[in-house]
Amino acid sequence: MEQNATTPLKDNIALEEKVESKDILRILENRNNDRGGLISILEQIQAEYGYLPEEALRIVSRETGRSLVDIYGVATFYRFFSLKPKGKHLVCACLGTACHVRGAARIVGEIEHQLSIKAGQTTDDKEFTLETVNCMGACALGPVVAIDGHYFSKVRKSKVKQLLDQAREGFDAIDVTSDERIFPVSVNCPQCNRSFADDTVAVDGYPGLKINVTVDGQQGWVALSCLYGSYNVSTEFEIAEGSIVDFECPHCKSQIVGMSDCSQCGAPMIAMPVDGGGIVRICSRRGCRNHLLDLG
Repeated sequence: MEQNATTPLKDNIALEEKVESKDILRILENRNNDRGGLISILEQIQAEYGYLPEEALRIVSRETGRSLVDIYGVATFYRFFSLKPKGKHLVCACLGTACHVRGAARIVGEIEHQLSIKAGQTTDDKEFTLETVNCMGACALGPVVAIDGHYFSKVRKSKVKQLLDQAREGFDAIDVTSDERIFPVSVNCPQCNRSFADDTVAVDGYPGLKINVTVDGQQGWVALSCLYGSYNVSTEFEIAEGSIVDFECPHCKSQIVGMSDCSQCGAPMIAMPVDGGGIVRICSRRGCRNHLLDLG
């Protein structure tokens, strides 16, 4: 049943931010009203406010002709979107079966103790938000905790405080050559099974994973870091943030197709086999740091 446009979405949408109509109208300019266009609109609103304010969603509904319930459905379907303000740092702990049997509940309890909040809450200083999920796709490495998009495997209770302190200092300052949470993987084409490793371009001191790409009609290549946990990349041409990239094997020229959508931004997740067993999935949207590794 469609929700009345005058009925507030109680308990689901925060009303803490003053929304300027002109800012939302600016975002709506030159945007399509299809589902992909709506996702892009919501992404820009969240980038501006840090979450999706109720008033902003009402303006989108009024200006696009989409029902508020439809917009709300998209906003709650993808984990990337938030209807409440989040902290500067997002801590996400896995409570799936594989992680649970390895003591994930104790890890979550320790995080709650260190931050003085419960799962689903944000610290009073807006520094941290804690969330839990049922699976992160890295079952063999549990318990798994992700902080600001950085994955930590086999987390111990004694390491929780250290991880939170590192988040406060900034993970980007961590050296990928000495960080134990970052490790090399050999990734192959899902069709011809040939390795993407290319000695002609180095990323993080290793041969880059060189793959052909097409972005908005422009063709070239990107070289991803073979270090799982590193987001460094070398590109033949500049790729704008937010662009969705089409991938193609440089050997057999087959398109590398996404089999699922990113849980954070909705773009296709590109799946590629890892040499020796397992699958690595990366988001095809430039700037999204969602990636998953299943070594099963």
